[in-house]
Amino acid sequence: MMSGRQGGVGAGAGGHGGEPGAEEATGGLRRRLGCADLRAIPEVRRVLRELLHHWHGSDRAHVAELLTSELVTNALVHTDQGAVVTATVASTTLRVEVRDFMAGLPVPSVPEAHLGTHGRGLMLVQSLADAWGVRTHSMGKVVWFELHERPA
Repeated sequence: MMSGRQGGVGAGAGGHGGEPGAEEATGGLRRRLGCADLRAIPEVRRVLRELLHHWHGSDRAHVAELLTSELVTNALVHTDQGAVVTATVASTTLRVEVRDFMAGLPVPSVPEAHLGTHGRGLMLVQSLADAWGVRTHSMGKVVWFELHERPA
């Protein structure tokens, strides 16, 4: 278990209920993504953009899309069981969670220059999110981040 700035995390089962692949009526999204289905990433970004259209922190929507894309890509590329992405907005906070079903914790590291753009996802999350972390489950883990509305 690990966490970034301003966030507490705990081990154990938890998370959000609801049917996989169904949008939640509480101003959020929930999508079940198939194994290695990288074509789902643009759709997740689109739904997130729609969700954030009226959020007071909408100036941070581009950051939210980027970080969500990174976490979803990591889950789909580095696991073989698919993933579930969940996003919720509560007044001034956006929280995105990406659950996979593989053991092992992600480790942010400084990528080597010859790797091009690969290996930078968790560094971006660590740098741009207001809080982030990892919560372990009996089957896999949830990597999450939060963005808070910025004062005007």
